[in-house]
Amino acid sequence: MSLINVSKLTFAYEGTYEHIFENVSFQLDTDWKLGFTGRNGRGKTTFLNLLLGKYEYSGTISAQVGFEYFPFAVADPAALTMDVMQEIDPEMEHWKLMRELSLLRVSEDTLYRPFESLSNGEQTKVLLAALFVRENQFLLIDEPTNHLDAKGRKLVSDYLRTKSGYILVSHDRAFLDNCVDHILSINKTNIEIQKGNFSSWWENKSRQDQFELAEDEKLRKDIKRLSDSAKRTGGWAHEVEKSKNGTRSSGNKLDKGYVGHKAAKMMKRSKSIQQRQESAIAEKSKLLRNLESADSLKIAQLPYHKQQLVELEDLSIRYDDKTVCSGVSFALEQGDRISLSGSNGSGKSSILKLICGEDINYTGHFARDSQLSISYVSQDTSQLKGSLSEYAREQGIDESLFKSILRKLDFSRLQFEKDMSTYSGGQKKKVLIAASLSEQVHLHIWDEPLNFIDVISRMQIEELLLEYTPTILFVEHDREFCANIATKQVVLD
Repeated sequence: MSLINVSKLTFAYEGTYEHIFENVSFQLDTDWKLGFTGRNGRGKTTFLNLLLGKYEYSGTISAQVGFEYFPFAVADPAALTMDVMQEIDPEMEHWKLMRELSLLRVSEDTLYRPFESLSNGEQTKVLLAALFVRENQFLLIDEPTNHLDAKGRKLVSDYLRTKSGYILVSHDRAFLDNCVDHILSINKTNIEIQKGNFSSWWENKSRQDQFELAEDEKLRKDIKRLSDSAKRTGGWAHEVEKSKNGTRSSGNKLDKGYVGHKAAKMMKRSKSIQQRQESAIAEKSKLLRNLESADSLKIAQLPYHKQQLVELEDLSIRYDDKTVCSGVSFALEQGDRISLSGSNGSGKSSILKLICGEDINYTGHFARDSQLSISYVSQDTSQLKGSLSEYAREQGIDESLFKSILRKLDFSRLQFEKDMSTYSGGQKKKVLIAASLSEQVHLHIWDEPLNFIDVISRMQIEELLLEYTPTILFVEHDREFCANIATKQVVLD
């Protein structure tokens, strides 16, 4: 066991005035299985790069171990996978590599295929095997789940559970819960470490948020009461002061000593109220700093004149000589939230594109009303550029609602002014989801919408979908999201 010490870390990207980290200090144990969570854009990948020494910073980071980052950069994807492994670690022992590949259920012949011919899931597993062959390194694992289907995620999560000495960035709750024993979270105003998995961290955070909300409400009432008392006391003091040079209504001369004593007493009381009010305001300012946005939104889907929107019966899809799926049968009705699942390459995206109206070769029965209006969220975000306002106009959506949804998903107003091409992968996916939810349509079709999106935003997207209950067909590998959202599941074998 050794420690990684971070002391007074401060960092901002060159040319910006925003600090990603400011005077941050904490310690990490190199034996921990550490889950790393936080909103998109809060600095998770930046922190990993600081550990790797890629940027200059103020403060200190000290460690008695080296750091290794996943995913590795592959210089020549056309090379044999074995050659890629040798390039990553020229001193790699073959038997150790085979041990790790066996645990990840990757066959040896995979090493003798071109790396680029492997599926995304196979590439992820091979690179993870190369990572865990290395010794005396603290491993920085950045979003390994993005190209894994549900079975692959479970396999990799079980694999990581047998290991230790890593930071894992993942937005999949079930994945994190299965394989981490500590959580490092980047909050709005601080960084904290807790023992346990993601669910225990979230439960503690929710408890703290509820406590702070109750305290905030109590202090609001106290501040208002003290403010009203201060006004009354101030009014009384003013009247007493005015009466110093006056006379009683009976004509008797005023006792100025008595009046002065009363005025001093009121002044003392006024100062006491003011101090209590300032103390309450100071206490209130310490609360809700890490409360995530929870504003309610008004979203409505267009009703359709038919109950059944789409029907597939004994449907098969082929590309050239390859059948990607066959015997698919299901109906999509208004109010359904259908999860379409299956292993990579089972035809999920092809079915979504067929329903959206793309020219896909199929056999069997497929029916979709030509008047059906659909909003489609694809996996690809590369087309996003320009300003959010321009994008809202191009899409014909309500800009105010569009930006309100993005605000709920942790977009700052400063982010609204930036070109979308500068956004992170998670921020771009949020743009597509917010735009889809702003469209006036009968049906939403989303293809792996949560890739790169942070876990808190995933939970808020769930809340939106459960609150306004749109008809939706989606492909998503996040098991928690599917379990919470889907009213029906269609599984492609």
